[in-house]
Amino acid sequence: MERAVVYVTLFGLLLALVTTLPIKEDWDIYSFHINSTVTSRYATTVITSRVANRMDESKEIEFHVRIPKNAFISKFRMFIDGQLYDGAVKAKEQAQQEYTDAVSRGQSAGIVSSVGRTLEEFKTSVTVAPHKKVTFELTYEELLKRRIGKYELQIHARPMQPVKDFKVDVYIHEKAGISFINVQGGLSTKNLANAITKTHADKQAWVYFYPTEDQQKTCDSCGEQGMNGDLVVVYDVNRKASIGDIKTRIALLHILSDLAEDDYFGLITFDSEIFHWKRELVQASKENLDGAKEFVQRINDRGATDINLAVLEGARMLNAHRREGSASILILLTDGDPTSGVTNLGRIKSNVKEAIAGKFPLYCLGFGYDVNFEFLKTMSLQNDGVARRIYDDSDADLQLRGFYVEVATPLLTDVTMIYLGGTNLTQTNFSQYYDGSEIVVAGQITDNNVETFIPQVVALSRNSKVTFSETNITETVSDDLIQRVWAYLTVKQLLEKELQLSGPEKDKVKEEALELSLKYSFVTPLTSMVVTKPPGESTDVLHKPQEGGTHTNPQRGSGLGLAGGSAGGSGEGTYSFLTTSAIIQRKQLT
Repeated sequence: MERAVVYVTLFGLLLALVTTLPIKEDWDIYSFHINSTVTSRYATTVITSRVANRMDESKEIEFHVRIPKNAFISKFRMFIDGQLYDGAVKAKEQAQQEYTDAVSRGQSAGIVSSVGRTLEEFKTSVTVAPHKKVTFELTYEELLKRRIGKYELQIHARPMQPVKDFKVDVYIHEKAGISFINVQGGLSTKNLANAITKTHADKQAWVYFYPTEDQQKTCDSCGEQGMNGDLVVVYDVNRKASIGDIKTRIALLHILSDLAEDDYFGLITFDSEIFHWKRELVQASKENLDGAKEFVQRINDRGATDINLAVLEGARMLNAHRREGSASILILLTDGDPTSGVTNLGRIKSNVKEAIAGKFPLYCLGFGYDVNFEFLKTMSLQNDGVARRIYDDSDADLQLRGFYVEVATPLLTDVTMIYLGGTNLTQTNFSQYYDGSEIVVAGQITDNNVETFIPQVVALSRNSKVTFSETNITETVSDDLIQRVWAYLTVKQLLEKELQLSGPEKDKVKEEALELSLKYSFVTPLTSMVVTKPPGESTDVLHKPQEGGTHTNPQRGSGLGLAGGSAGGSGEGTYSFLTTSAIIQRKQLT
């Protein structure tokens, strides 16, 4: 008998959230387990949900997962009455064609997609016979990224009913040794804190979270329908003081009010024109900072957005004020699309790239959902920066501060990672290295001969060339794990590179990313997951939400270009980010 198929496009992760419909008398989640294993910062998480149909008739049972954007789903399967229904990752075009064929045969179709700050959704359902059970199992992988001196493994659970057998197991193994480990988040509050067991022994750590049904009703956001919150495991690894251990004498700096006195900065407001607070960069003295804060408080929303003019002027100010031993940063903040001056996105990107000329990174922050985030992301990548969406919630200031802390202390620039005796390497050139972060490169040692493998780092520090050599290989991992780390990084970097290219080069890079995605069964923007279901079941297709998708009001918005400054908001609980730009030069210290 012919089977129907369900096509599921899933993306990004580490933060795991599994939800179901509100509590039902007709079906019961009797077991819900999350198992995370982290080895050398590479996290593999398996979510297993077991559900029983308690009724005397068949029922549709739903599996609903929200997943973070940075990881890749690598496996999804269902077990129904002894039958395995396994997912297969296919090229998106192939999966879409099979889906279209299924619809033409009379199968119904459902489309489910949504996006939050860090989450994307996957939802599927299956019909289960009376008094039968179904098991859903989802696996995803992510390389944890070090930010502000720590790694975070975040697990968010909302089963929407107390579960008799609810368990979260986290195992971490770091050969460099674990310096500290903490458990945070809403699921660690009140009586739920008593359900957490944490063990730390040198290179290994274990976290167990086994709340009872009663405890699952007692966290800050819990109730009769069970848990709804985060469990965040925070840790770092030991970092011995060696030639490659870079220190800094300046603490992490917070937005405009926390600039160090030897930093230089500038502010620009812009709508269809630009308005300078000062025509050149000025030192971050108390007097200047007080004046800048007053200037920010007087900013009003003028309604137009000339992003091209503002960024070019910011670049001009930085280029006109080059200082030895300094690292320049330009950050653009905007809540709308270009509506004034040059509005062609391709031309803006070309103008900005020419003006910056690789001399400093451009970071783009987009506020709210109306902004063309894909444009900001591409423009940042073309200029050695990153883009981040800042959501119009009450904690927008905290979101901005968190981003700024990450990029505010560049210790090295023009970083080149050299591996003599290495091949098949991921990205080895980086524009900046920041305090509290780390650079990860994966590859293959030629002929598997460690004796001939010589790593070296060459970079600029305070305008002087520095070289770090470290020949002590302190950590080895299994071949399978390092291959998956290499594949994960390579696919991520190819997808970023593809955004910056066009024509045959773009197609070639896209094909390389697709080939690796299929080989390692990663669900990426180029692939979909196809899951067979029992005969007669409907067909679903879930597409990855696009950050730069719909723009409900393209005329709305203005821009705030900022390189280390902050912006005020207006209204209660709302943020109208106005027309400002700021530029910072920070002294590099070792």
